[in-house]
Amino acid sequence: MDLTRTEVAARKGTARGSAARLGLMALPAAFFAVFFAWPVAAIVARGLKADGAWQLGRIADVVTQPDIRHVLWFTTWQALASTALTLLLALPAAHVFARFDFPGRQLLRAVVTVPFVLPTVVVGTAFLALVGRGGLLDDLWGVRLDTTVWAILLAHVFFNYAVVVRTVGGLWAQLDPRQEQAARMLGASPPAAWRKVTLPALAPAVAAAALMVFLFTFTSFGVVQILGGPTFSTLEVEIYRQTSEVFDLSTAAVLTLVQFAAVGAILAVHAWTVRRRESALRLADPKTTARRPRGAGQWALLAGVLLTVALLLVLPLAVLVQRSLDAPGLGYYRALTDADGGTFLVAPLHAVWTSLEYAVAATAIALVIGGLAAAALARRDAGRLVRGFDALLMLPLGVSAVTVGFGFLIALDRPPLDLRQSWILVPLAQALVGAPFVVRTMLPVLRAVDGRLREAAAVLGASPWRVWREVDLPLVRRALLIAAGFAFAVSLGEFGATVFIARPDNPTLPVAVARLLSRPGELNYGQAMALSTILMVVCAAALLVLERLRTDRTGEF
Repeated sequence: MDLTRTEVAARKGTARGSAARLGLMALPAAFFAVFFAWPVAAIVARGLKADGAWQLGRIADVVTQPDIRHVLWFTTWQALASTALTLLLALPAAHVFARFDFPGRQLLRAVVTVPFVLPTVVVGTAFLALVGRGGLLDDLWGVRLDTTVWAILLAHVFFNYAVVVRTVGGLWAQLDPRQEQAARMLGASPPAAWRKVTLPALAPAVAAAALMVFLFTFTSFGVVQILGGPTFSTLEVEIYRQTSEVFDLSTAAVLTLVQFAAVGAILAVHAWTVRRRESALRLADPKTTARRPRGAGQWALLAGVLLTVALLLVLPLAVLVQRSLDAPGLGYYRALTDADGGTFLVAPLHAVWTSLEYAVAATAIALVIGGLAAAALARRDAGRLVRGFDALLMLPLGVSAVTVGFGFLIALDRPPLDLRQSWILVPLAQALVGAPFVVRTMLPVLRAVDGRLREAAAVLGASPWRVWREVDLPLVRRALLIAAGFAFAVSLGEFGATVFIARPDNPTLPVAVARLLSRPGELNYGQAMALSTILMVVCAAALLVLERLRTDRTGEF
């Protein structure tokens, strides 16, 4: 059977598209292989090989140690408790943002999202100023919660509140309220109508948000290190302790494998829930489903959410700013311009410019790697290999950043990639964390582009590069800017890997804050508060720009 000229051109276009997809995947795959898989494999091999032979029996030896079992148990149950508490406090806010229209709604949405883009070091510092020694609660009532699990749980809720609000609230805003109203007209009570109509539609989004929160809290490092003290240790903190303090690479390697397996299972479940949510989602204009609160109950719910946001999200940040201003004449900020020769080789304020330079470089790398990966994954007819590649791109968010950072020092220490003395090492580590955010931001928009536009351009003879430039780029330009903003904020606050590879003469802001907090003295504490405030302001400014550019209405990050 002869094919028409159009069919032949279409088949050639499909073949060129498949080849182009493989070409797009080549650079991201090479990047993650060299700067993620290789460093992680290097540190695992260093810890589990002796005299050229694998010591696999060491795995059983480590995981059966009472101290390690305690760390595994604490890591798991605090993540479960943090996830449950976050859902309990954030789901009412998701409903408020989805269904209520009130003055200041967009500003409040930005305020709620600020904690998510803050570095974990800043979050820990803010809660230290609120519940720690000499904090607000200590000054008012003599209550201290630092070195207790409650401080850790509250800080985790603070950090992940926006994950639930944006993920669940974004979908909730698109559900047609008339379906629930119809159930009530047929005799169902309001709770029954919500349980039988709305909840099943929200279940995939709630499950996805819960898994994301669990992932972030399961791998928590900066918050636990600052607020937990010597009493509490997650897997990530224990890996850091075994690597940098005890120098037991064997135990650190086993813990890395345990965390890797756990994160892989979490991401597999997360991918399943995301696919369910995408298949069930029906886009609608959220403006048609939101209206002013009616009745005492709805106004009470709105007031309760506003009070929760004020106490849980705004108060810690306000106390952080207030503590940074305690010294007369902005003394703590002026002290940032002096190098004391002890904590740093340069003035602490130098960390601001260093962090900005690193973050810009990391953002550029993340946009190239994440943008190419998103373009390769955009077509929905992707096979298992491509879907597996999508899951692999998320691994840097869950695998120990401490392991990656220390692995950089071990693996990238000889030609042709001897980068231990190069400034690019820090942006590369930061880009590993930023690239998944670029993918997750751009992928839904790219998948929303009508594939027939690409096919028509290919039939007319356009190359894959021209198709991307003429069809995709104009439609995803704003999403690209949003992705850049997220990558910049995330890179600016990366701490786990950077703490190993940042040079003493070029510390980043999170590393500088952590070092100041580790030294006694009121001046060091005040400088840490001042640097944290500066970092918070920069991240908040980036977020406000994102809110003005935001075009994605599905609630995705």
